[in-house]
Amino acid sequence: MPPPIRILMLGTGDFALPTFLHLLNTRHNVVTLVTQPDRPQGRKQELIPSAIKLAAITHEIPVFQPENVNAADSLAAIRAWNPDLLVTAAYGQILSAELLLIPRLSGINLHGSILPAYRGAAPVARAIQNGEIETGITVIFMTPRIDAGGMLKVLKTSIDPNETAGMLEDRLAKLGAPLVTDAIAELAEGVAKVIPQQKSKVTKAPKLRKEDGLIEWSHSARSVHDQVRAMQPWPVAYSYLYRTYQPDVEPLRVIIHQTEPLDLAPNAPPGTILTAIGDLLVVATGSDAVRVLDVQIAGKKTMPASDFLRGHRIISGDHFGG
Repeated sequence: MPPPIRILMLGTGDFALPTFLHLLNTRHNVVTLVTQPDRPQGRKQELIPSAIKLAAITHEIPVFQPENVNAADSLAAIRAWNPDLLVTAAYGQILSAELLLIPRLSGINLHGSILPAYRGAAPVARAIQNGEIETGITVIFMTPRIDAGGMLKVLKTSIDPNETAGMLEDRLAKLGAPLVTDAIAELAEGVAKVIPQQKSKVTKAPKLRKEDGLIEWSHSARSVHDQVRAMQPWPVAYSYLYRTYQPDVEPLRVIIHQTEPLDLAPNAPPGTILTAIGDLLVVATGSDAVRVLDVQIAGKKTMPASDFLRGHRIISGDHFGG
């Protein structure tokens, strides 16, 4: 059996946590965690440490939080730890060629898609948004080009039609942790097989923006439903409620957390509220309709459609829009 290797883990988001914890239970030596600096969060803009940083502190693993991991002083610090391998997942910075040359085994990354599909910052959300029914995780060698390295391990899984991006990302993170350790074992033994990515099949998964959450009611019911799922937990899907009896009042911004596509052909423009009674809040789309199940308005908690309808009068002609 080859000797244990020295691993330097780079990760920030929750997607990285299962891999980090899994590595701690292997025979290998995790020498430090490199993670992004704590950022202000919430209304009070408090500096809140990530879950992976807290886990590192609990397990007495050194934590390094450089603003720029590729800066000269950062590289010097990483050289001092003398890692054999870099392992990254949801870190948040692109690693330079100089950094990747420090460890003798270079670096590997856990990515939340079946590469070369959905290269980029938001592979899980973009796959759901585009209506994919299958996705997966890939362990790749790292290169300075984003998600372009050769593939070491691939695992596929189906996407549940009601699974949100947050739910799927959590599931992929747990599936990926043992895949990373399998890849490390093969690298340590010198038997790893690297499969090049097919450039002709590359697709992109750009970073989510707040405006990506604005619902396009002109799309199909299934597409609207997929958009709502893809925007969970951030930036969340939303729309504006226009009420005919209050034409001079600002439309109400409504966050829509959960929907259900209906096989119902509406005779109304997209965004028109077709039914608003009891627990039924049904909205026309470009084809068929969507039942809105859970909503939220500013300063309030998420509520079922029935509670929303009790507190907001909706009449014929009211509609959602941009």
